[in-house]
Amino acid sequence: MPSYNTSDFRKGLKVQIEGDPYIMIECNFVKPGKGQALYKCKLRNLTRGTVLERTYKSGDSLDAADINEIDAQFLYQMGDTFSFMDNVSYEQYELSRDVIDDAWKYLKEGMLCKMMLYNNNPMGITPPNHVVLKVEYTEPAVRGNTATNVTKPAKVDTGAEIMVPN
Repeated sequence: MPSYNTSDFRKGLKVQIEGDPYIMIECNFVKPGKGQALYKCKLRNLTRGTVLERTYKSGDSLDAADINEIDAQFLYQMGDTFSFMDNVSYEQYELSRDVIDDAWKYLKEGMLCKMMLYNNNPMGITPPNHVVLKVEYTEPAVRGNTATNVTKPAKVDTGAEIMVPN
């Protein structure tokens, strides 16, 4: 199984620790005034969702997780369950809102996403980098409040509430 050296550590890296798949959500290089360089990393367990904080010395390595990424099309949402279809095998997967995290805010029917599979079980999705959404409702701008970057909540066609400029 391939492994990653500390010089390869970056956000989004998928590694295996003690038999569980993890994704790096944050990794910072720390060079103390004295001693060896360190890497302080935050990792999210892909099966349980727990966050782990670890410190690695320069030269340490981690095993790569056996995670496949496939193109999946978002089909529909029913309650808190989201249905996706593999574009190659036409196999369908259902994910809960907990697994999808905040990505549900940007999903529209028919949209192509990247889905992570670990042992053929879906672990999460990544929506496209650019999404066009329609604003359904927003409060009117407050007059005279232009000295700073002012934002206001807006409800979009996916049902999510996001912050937009005034």
